Amino acid sequence: MAVYHDARCRLCRREGMKLFLKGSRCFSDKCAFERRGYAPGEHGKSRRIKETNYGQQLREKQKARRIYGLLERQFRHFFTKAAVSKGVTGETLLQMLERRLDNVVFRLGFAPSRSAARQFVRHRHVHVNGRTVDIPSFLVKAGDEVAVREKSRTLAVVQSSLEARKGQGVPEWLDLSADKPVGKVLNIPTRQSIPVPINEQLIVELYSK
Repeated sequence: MAVYHDARCRLCRREGMKLFLKGSRCFSDKCAFERRGYAPGEHGKSRRIKETNYGQQLREKQKARRIYGLLERQFRHFFTKAAVSKGVTGETLLQMLERRLDNVVFRLGFAPSRSAARQFVRHRHVHVNGRTVDIPSFLVKAGDEVAVREKSRTLAVVQSSLEARKGQGVPEWLDLSADKPVGKVLNIPTRQSIPVPINEQLIVELYSK
């Protein structure tokens, strides 16, 4: 996907909440949202906008895109697949986004952020069921084993990320080996096990117009 070169903290400020796009920095006092928790721009601090229904739907879609780091075309592709799948469209959409390999690598703590996880996958540091997979959008399935390849386990980014995530655990639909960077997908995540502040029904309403 295209690389976002602007300040990621601006995205959090625009959405009015922390999206945790910069790893451990988001938990430190260096986080820009803690110091300037208002919309970016010259008039961001004094901006008072009454959002319409469409505006609320758009914001939810933009928030989801930014959390998972997708372009509009990629996000729309996932929605189209979710719409023709069995089940509730909004929940299915979030399940697909969570099952992306770059997100799973991030959730397991192998990388400090989703953008770092995407680069990590692209550089062929990740194995799925013993085979190298370098496609960040690859969808894992229940029973899949996701691991950092043997030669990459000593990389500083892996060690520091795992150290920083100690004690935080992983989502209930994943399992992480205690002694090495190897994880397993236990099942397809339910909506209750997906910790993202998104109202997916608003996204469904937006795309259904």
